[in-house]
Amino acid sequence: MSQSNSLDNPHELALRDFSLGYPGAQEDFPWGHRAIKVKGKAFLFMGHEAGGLGLSVKLPHSNAAALMMPFATPTGYGLGKSGWVSASFAKGEKPPLELLRQWIDESYRAVAPKTLVAQIGSGAKAAGPKKAAPVKKRTAAKKSGARKQAGTRAKQAR
Repeated sequence: MSQSNSLDNPHELALRDFSLGYPGAQEDFPWGHRAIKVKGKAFLFMGHEAGGLGLSVKLPHSNAAALMMPFATPTGYGLGKSGWVSASFAKGEKPPLELLRQWIDESYRAVAPKTLVAQIGSGAKAAGPKKAAPVKKRTAAKKSGARKQAGTRAKQAR
């Protein structure tokens, strides 16, 4: 993968925007490649060769299936042994964006702290990043419990 500071590839832009939607996700450029990290740990590397698209993600659960794809290979530098998979697409080739989003989701969940993963929910099918759920208001049951204690105290005082 070559230097990837620019966003001249619409597929790279779409995947970048998707991945930055996760809680705590930040962009960095180590070694001249685009990396999306959470808490300092990369879950996505992207770059482009001659206008194409290349990316690497950590797939602890689906790496065997991913490696059956014609565009996927184990990531170099020994990372493939840890479940990292690289995908490469030539200029003009349309990458399977939905599949790549699922890979990014799996990679984020594998790398991110559990507290951040909990903010996006769970499910067998990756739904992508979601906003945190709103804080729930006190329920009627809790209010009636407080009233019950007040009533007990009043009886004891008599």
